[in-house]
Amino acid sequence: MQQHTIAEEITQTGVGLHSGVSTHVRILPAEAGSGRYFVRVDLPDLPIIPAQVAAVSQTVLSTQLGKGEASVRTVEHLLAALTGMGVNNARIEIDGPEVPLLDGSAKVWTDSIAQVGLKPQAFTSNEENLVVQEPIWIYQDDAFVCALPAPETRFSYGIDFDLSAIGNQWHSWSLTASFAAEIAPARTFGLLHQIEHLQKTGLIKGGSLDNALVCGSEGWLNPPLRFANEPVRHKILDLVGDLSLLGIFPQAHFLAYKASHNLHIQLAQKILELGLAKA
Repeated sequence: MQQHTIAEEITQTGVGLHSGVSTHVRILPAEAGSGRYFVRVDLPDLPIIPAQVAAVSQTVLSTQLGKGEASVRTVEHLLAALTGMGVNNARIEIDGPEVPLLDGSAKVWTDSIAQVGLKPQAFTSNEENLVVQEPIWIYQDDAFVCALPAPETRFSYGIDFDLSAIGNQWHSWSLTASFAAEIAPARTFGLLHQIEHLQKTGLIKGGSLDNALVCGSEGWLNPPLRFANEPVRHKILDLVGDLSLLGIFPQAHFLAYKASHNLHIQLAQKILELGLAKA
């Protein structure tokens, strides 16, 4: 079984969506079998936070990982980029509490990975390819996420909003298709009528029209969109990032409708419980 790390260092600096704090990120090559992990270089003893399901500490409008007193928030876009580009092992050094939002998508990350390229790594593993044999469901009201038996690993998502500019959207993407072209450019989005409330509760302090699409009753405040269904493609981006915490995706069709980071992580936890992942 061959793995890959990045061939050279990647650096990016930007503002976190929720904290509004500017952080600097260095992504470094990592040894085969070490996985993807964060290092809080601004804290004493440089605590390591593994990008694993067991490290999830919060899922309110983003996914946060923690170990001991150390944590790092909004990891999903960067992890989706690494996973979608085939990076199994990476050391992610960060000097603050939240991964930069950059332009609201994973495009800056995938462009950076493509620029430095991948380094193949020999890795000996006795693990068999894990395959979902029976449907696994997580649901809350009319929202759900599930893993279904399938001949290939695929991610499908549906969303439904009262705002006519979004409405009902569906999209499906396979691991064999280009993540960089089809999913990575899709930006995070917000609803105009919710912004004031979220800011009052201490969230989206770093959000702006430069790093998020905003939709109101009259339409998009900052067009043009990169895809006609950019919002639902971004939800697939989030799902890929959250399920990347499994280490390796089991063979399945991951299907979601009106789901959330919380439901995504519950599905990942259930997959682990059933022995369908080794994270």
